[in-house]
Amino acid sequence: MASSSIKSAYWRGFRDATPFVFVVAPFSLLFGVIATEAGLSVFETMSMSVVVIAGAAQFTALQLMNENAPTIVVLASSLAVNLRMAMYSASLTPFLGAAPTWQRAIMAYFTVDQSYALSVLKFETEPKMTLPERVAYFMGTVSPVCPNWYLFTLVGALVGQAIPPWLALDFAVPITFLAMIGPMLRTGAHVVAAGVSVTLALCFAWVPYNLGLMIAGLGGMMAGAQTETVLAKRAAP
Repeated sequence: MASSSIKSAYWRGFRDATPFVFVVAPFSLLFGVIATEAGLSVFETMSMSVVVIAGAAQFTALQLMNENAPTIVVLASSLAVNLRMAMYSASLTPFLGAAPTWQRAIMAYFTVDQSYALSVLKFETEPKMTLPERVAYFMGTVSPVCPNWYLFTLVGALVGQAIPPWLALDFAVPITFLAMIGPMLRTGAHVVAAGVSVTLALCFAWVPYNLGLMIAGLGGMMAGAQTETVLAKRAAP
């Protein structure tokens, strides 16, 4: 029975994540094309995707490299964009922190926007899931997403400029994040954080080297935390 429930949890995760393939594929395809156009070899492009495995940070690094930004700015901006992974890890720890070290290491590597968004939503809505079921569900969400990220990055790197401009692959970037963020705006703090970060990102779009994103991220986190504090005080007797 235990083995059956674990398999069931894995396939539930797989099914829940499968729709993301329709945006991950063009997203990674676009990265492969842009990376090779920016001068990276196929090996360098694939190495970046496999090591970093974070689309937003990879696109940020590429754009800054094309602008001939200093290396320290490229690294700092990419790390800033990826700081959300630290928040993802902290959010998942209460649900997955008791797993064996080797499992946590694998899950840490495969913690991407899609796996986090689906997993934390599932774990919060189904608190009776056992630890093995949670691990299985998490790995299920990864299975259709990450292999396709690698595959279509390779395809994009190989075909390069052969992809016609009218395909407009860049549509996948905003759609991916909208699909992930929408279901997670469940509290006032979430809405405030999202609204403030979007507003600040637009207001500081003029800041060079995409540093406006860092300002927007910090501002959104501060606004969300402050909103949570205010709401908690109001709810207190």
